[in-house]
Amino acid sequence: MTAASLAVSSTDTGDRTRTGRLALILLALLLVLTAIVSLGVGPAALSPARVVEILLSGPRPSEANLGDTVIVWQIRLPRILLGCLVGASLACGGALMQGLFRNPLADPGLAGVSSGSALAAVAVIVLGGGFLDSILGPWTLPFAAFFGGLASTALLYTVATSQGRTAIATMLLAGIALGALAGALTGFLVFLSDDRQLRDITFWSLGGLGGASWERLWTCGPIMVAALLASPFLARGLNALVLGEAEAFHLGLSVQRLKRLAIVIVAAGTAASVAAAGVVGFVGIVVPHLLRLAVGADHRFLLPASALLGAILILVADMAARTLASPAELPIGILTAILGAPFFLWLLLRRRGFSEL
Repeated sequence: MTAASLAVSSTDTGDRTRTGRLALILLALLLVLTAIVSLGVGPAALSPARVVEILLSGPRPSEANLGDTVIVWQIRLPRILLGCLVGASLACGGALMQGLFRNPLADPGLAGVSSGSALAAVAVIVLGGGFLDSILGPWTLPFAAFFGGLASTALLYTVATSQGRTAIATMLLAGIALGALAGALTGFLVFLSDDRQLRDITFWSLGGLGGASWERLWTCGPIMVAALLASPFLARGLNALVLGEAEAFHLGLSVQRLKRLAIVIVAAGTAASVAAAGVVGFVGIVVPHLLRLAVGADHRFLLPASALLGAILILVADMAARTLASPAELPIGILTAILGAPFFLWLLLRRRGFSEL
């Protein structure tokens, strides 16, 4: 029996392989359906059949369908694709962190990515990009958010690593402290901001896909795609880690290598998603835990299922954001917090033994 199968058999009752495969198929179909519906939602509403027709016709419009083709291919399609990648990256990152910490309440924010990205982005908004503006132009904010997240994660990893070993408990506590420090510095910069900067900070810090474009998709998308493609290779190691670090080591797993790879993947995917769409909370907690209850703890199915459901959740939230306050647009982070916060409280109560609530 391999390490992965031994770990999974110790946490799951019965064989959930068939359930996991069925869940992946259903989630993939649901994602396609949700994306088609989302492409038709907006001030210029389009039926799903019309959306499919435009997609099959290609991006070059004819005179008969010029307006609809531009709306779908140039405005909504990059937004939908970027939303899928953001949701998938956050949810898959949450599944990785929960497997690494062996705690269903862990999320990518524990690695300091979101707080570091937010601090760097707010600094650019308030203080200006300076030299970076002359080089990157409109890409200064995503660039700063991405490397701010990576820098905070690198600092956190350095603090938690001693003699070549990374202490997960130390990393958790250091992440809380680093998040508090970044939040304080961000608050100070908000205090210094003017009204225009404050509006930009407020909308960006709550997340949204309003700035989606093909250029932003090509800039941030490849990083998120790379992180998503690399995640399944850690599945068997995370299954073995369920037994504990010592047991996983005796089963032949390089625990330190697994930790480093997981942290790098989570940091890259989350930082790119924050750079593309701002800070969107609770996706990394809600989605993996919900799927763990449904399909079990086998990361071979949990990781891709989390990516699919995360993408669906962001698309649904984006449709709600575009329609609930039309013609204005709500930040996606407000909607995910409305759904995620009660679920998080339910998790806390459930862990205390009040499962009847």
